Amino acid sequence: MSDQCVFCGIVAGTAPAVKVTEDETTCAFMDIHPASDGHLLVVPKRHSRDLLDIPDDDLSATARTAKRVATAVVDELGADGVNLLNCCGADAWQTVFHFHLHVIPRYVDKSKDGLSLPWKPGVPGDRQLLDDLGGRLAAALS
Repeated sequence: MSDQCVFCGIVAGTAPAVKVTEDETTCAFMDIHPASDGHLLVVPKRHSRDLLDIPDDDLSATARTAKRVATAVVDELGADGVNLLNCCGADAWQTVFHFHLHVIPRYVDKSKDGLSLPWKPGVPGDRQLLDDLGGRLAAALS
C-alpha cells in the first residue's frame, strides 16, 4: 500500500468511502464524482500505479469483481447498460494513480446519466493509417 494513495486509504479503512463489496484481492466503492447514478470504482487491494503496472493476477481479480458489480447495477439499480472504463496515464484522464476500473451504469433516462461519448462511433478511420499502425503493433506483439 502507498501511504499517499487515497485508494490505498479506502482499502485500509483510513479514508472515507461507501464500500459495496470486497474480497481478499479487491474492493469496490461508490465514486464520489459519479458520471451516472450508481457509478462505482473497483480496485485491487495491492497498490499498482496503472494498467501497465498491475500484475496479471490482480488485473484478473479486478475484472471479475467489476463483472459482479456490473451485474448488480443492472439487476438492482435497473441500469439499461454498463460501461467499464480504465484510464491509464494523465493524458488518458487518470487522476488517481492506483489502478481502477470504473463501473458506470447507463440509463435511457438521461436524468440519471450524464456520460456521453468523446468520439463518434461509425466514422471510419484512415485505412492506410489503420494498416500501418496495425502492422507495427502486430510485429511488436509477435
